[in-house]
Amino acid sequence: MKEIHSEQVVRQLRELYRRYGYTQYRMSKFEPYDLYVHNKSFLISEDILTFTDADGRLMALKPDVTLSIVKNAKEGSGLQKVYYSENVYRTSPMTRGFREIMQTGLECVGDIDLVAMGEVLLLAARSLDMICEDYLLDVSHMGFVAGLLDSAGAGEDSRGELLKLMGEKNVSGLGTLCRELGLDPEASEDLCQLTGLYGAPEELLPALEDMVRGERMAQALAELTAVCTLTPQAHLQLDFSMVNNMDYYNGLIFQGYLPGLPSGVLSGGRYDNLLRQMGRGDGAIGFAIYMNLLERLEGAREDYDADVLLLYDETTPASAVLGEAERCRRAGESVRVERWVPEGLTFRTIRKVG
Repeated sequence: MKEIHSEQVVRQLRELYRRYGYTQYRMSKFEPYDLYVHNKSFLISEDILTFTDADGRLMALKPDVTLSIVKNAKEGSGLQKVYYSENVYRTSPMTRGFREIMQTGLECVGDIDLVAMGEVLLLAARSLDMICEDYLLDVSHMGFVAGLLDSAGAGEDSRGELLKLMGEKNVSGLGTLCRELGLDPEASEDLCQLTGLYGAPEELLPALEDMVRGERMAQALAELTAVCTLTPQAHLQLDFSMVNNMDYYNGLIFQGYLPGLPSGVLSGGRYDNLLRQMGRGDGAIGFAIYMNLLERLEGAREDYDADVLLLYDETTPASAVLGEAERCRRAGESVRVERWVPEGLTFRTIRKVG
């Protein structure tokens, strides 16, 4: 695995997104509370830190970046492609206390077509590869799942529990609930089979073809198949237990994983439903990388204060000392220059100049 340095990764990701024509989006730490209270169903956590500013307005420490991007995107002005590196403020599910979380990601808002979807998924894969070559990118499609639930006869009030069981890969519980709800037996069987599927697209796509019922599922499968062909296959997996909020996501969804981390470090998908709620007729797709999770990988590797301790004495020319230090830095090593070994610091290697 590559050594993980969060600040360096953020710089590399910014440069990657700029090369694809994305422009940086910057926002204040504070946003009007109305933006979030009117769209709470789209937030990961409904807990929001608020305060009253000097003008008497109720403000919020931002819990999300996407809402601000969509609010400020102009409809009808073509695709708007932006990237960001921002801190958001959310409650921790473990402590219920608020945490500052660093996110880096991108959003594409406008008339979303196959090219736009393929580019975003490709950038998700390249972002993960930039951090670690041994990544996994899991992909699913909410349109295919929703079409199968339609075919099974699942009502809106029961879909949340069905999706929860799918997300837990609880095939037995899912089958039991389908029977209790009186859903179509054949579609219910496919729903259970879909929950257990996990593997490479070329292996699973034929099985999905046999499940197609109706135009909605056919369109979703065609879109999923096309997008998968535009993304590096070696690290791509289909996983239909990955089902997110149907009120938010309506199409392609994906999550990225790195070895050594118990949860996904990247999450994204297509979220046209948010734009519908804001009265817009276009679409959007994007993803976020949770940079705070990378700190766990940084802490997992052997910890040194610098890669190289470069020692010199009074007989060594200053130009030789500084020249050798720069040579090491150009090779990607961090270097500390000293005359003696400092107490309390650790180094991967110690070298002497001269």
